[in-house]
Amino acid sequence: MTALDPALDWQQIMAAVERAVMPHIGAGKVADYIPALACVDPRKFGMAVALRDGTMRCLGDADEGFSVQSISKVFTLALTLQRVGEALWDSVGREPSGSSFNSIVQLEAENGIPRNPLINAGAIATTDRLVDSYGGGQAGAWEAMDDLLDTARRLAGDQNIDIDCDVAESESQSGSRNRALAHFMASFGNMKNPVEDSLSAYFRHCSIAISCRQLARAALFLAFDGCDPVTGEEVLSKERCQRILAIMMMSGHYDNSGEFAYRIGLPGKSGVGGGILVVAPEYGTVAVWSPGLNQAGTSMVGSIALEELVRQTGWSVFG
Repeated sequence: MTALDPALDWQQIMAAVERAVMPHIGAGKVADYIPALACVDPRKFGMAVALRDGTMRCLGDADEGFSVQSISKVFTLALTLQRVGEALWDSVGREPSGSSFNSIVQLEAENGIPRNPLINAGAIATTDRLVDSYGGGQAGAWEAMDDLLDTARRLAGDQNIDIDCDVAESESQSGSRNRALAHFMASFGNMKNPVEDSLSAYFRHCSIAISCRQLARAALFLAFDGCDPVTGEEVLSKERCQRILAIMMMSGHYDNSGEFAYRIGLPGKSGVGGGILVVAPEYGTVAVWSPGLNQAGTSMVGSIALEELVRQTGWSVFG
């Protein structure tokens, strides 16, 4: 992957992105099935680009916190692989789903093994394994989430990242489908902890409030073979980092993943809070936020912004 111009004019690039998105601000539909997200202003838009040296290029509401939702699954997957290693894949697959993010159909056909760790069932199973690695039960759930939160804060260099308790409670109250997925997996013996213990951790990590600036910085290790290029910390092995990026490329946007890869050409993960994280290997990371979603649950304006950014920079794994 090579950039069109090694001396990128970031002022010009960000201005081009802004021009591309402005006619579409407010487009899409907020995730109103989660009550705490239903009241988010759909006209919000922010973007942050984190580069190798930690330099940030920001646009719009890049410092306003939003609900990370499913983007947290990337960090949960990374921490779980650190703690349980390849044993995770006994319980979760690595294939694209081709179905809705909260579908139960494939679970029945495939004996309670979720297709991948980025759909809801797969993320619940991954969270269950993470909780179990801390001793299981409610105590394990709390310890796992404390560690995940501490990791996000350390990687972002910002102690202000926290769980939005109102969103977590809203997630739990409206979480019937996720409970059905968890109980269905439990019926096949694919849950190691009581369902409510693992779900309490799942709802909390999806409810982390984070800004584009914080998210792009926290994920920077993914662009550099698992090593934070600013601090030198090895967060993940190169091999595991590459595996996570592969899963993000294939499954990061549910049944919209192929379209995202076609249009943007970078590993990414979207969340129904309107955020999208993308990774440009060897260059940096990009976090974008706009609450209005397309029919597949990916930020509509965020996708437009990323498509223009890739056009301006040449950042594509296919380039």
